[in-house]
Amino acid sequence: MNTKKQTDFDRVATAINYIADNFKSQPDLDEVAKNVNLSPSHFQRLFTTWAGTSPKKFLQYISVGHAKKLLAEDRSSVLQASLQTGLSSPSRLYDLFINIEGMTPGEYKNGGENLFINYSFAESQFGDIIIASTSKGIAYVAFVDNGAKALETLVKKFPHAKLTNQLDPFQRNALHFFTQDWNKLHEIKLHLKGTDFQLKVWETLLNIPMGRLTTYGNIAKCINRPQASRAVGTAVGQNPVAFLIPCHRVIQSTGIFGNYHWGSTRKTAMIGWEAAKTDYKSGNASRI
Repeated sequence: MNTKKQTDFDRVATAINYIADNFKSQPDLDEVAKNVNLSPSHFQRLFTTWAGTSPKKFLQYISVGHAKKLLAEDRSSVLQASLQTGLSSPSRLYDLFINIEGMTPGEYKNGGENLFINYSFAESQFGDIIIASTSKGIAYVAFVDNGAKALETLVKKFPHAKLTNQLDPFQRNALHFFTQDWNKLHEIKLHLKGTDFQLKVWETLLNIPMGRLTTYGNIAKCINRPQASRAVGTAVGQNPVAFLIPCHRVIQSTGIFGNYHWGSTRKTAMIGWEAAKTDYKSGNASRI
């Protein structure tokens, strides 16, 4: 029998699934609350506390129409300009400086031999995570549903590394990102295992502003590989650092959010949550 405590995200995720499946009929508060077995007032408070906006407004954020609007605003030249200047976003979320330092070819080939990796488990607003770091920076972040399987996946990625269950300063600093404690953010460094192409794609993802979306085709253009949309999609899917590298902000050109390595519901939640947060920062949102 599964006795795992249900988190706020678990409850909200159920509502998000319902909204995503039924957005065309624009379900009202009572209908969604009934689906998650909560009273309308309780559900309204829970959802608004978690997302920073009402269920009705969130419904607008995750509709295909909203996604298409965001895509229409995402002009390639804007992303190109941010790449050329080394800037990412004016929001506080990306005022931090993130430095990607790719592993050497030898490290990539030998599965982390001679690497010492610390790892720990933590909670986030989008579910539990496992986070791992080397002496150079964060090497891995993933959402987990099963701790043992998550650790097994980490071992497979670095089969020859020395793994220690320990929370270190790199991890502690990165976790502030998840808890939204912006005042304690310092420089976050990423030490990633990937090909030159993958590293370039992941670095480009860092330049997508919070609350905005782009497509695989636009990413391909930004790295001067306009015909490589499919390869870009593969690289995006192989992103080893969940949320810190925002692969969830890449969707299909049709406006459909598409699949996500850590679950399509989680991707939908992230997109809606970020849209709500940026709307409130700009003063455009209202509680409905």
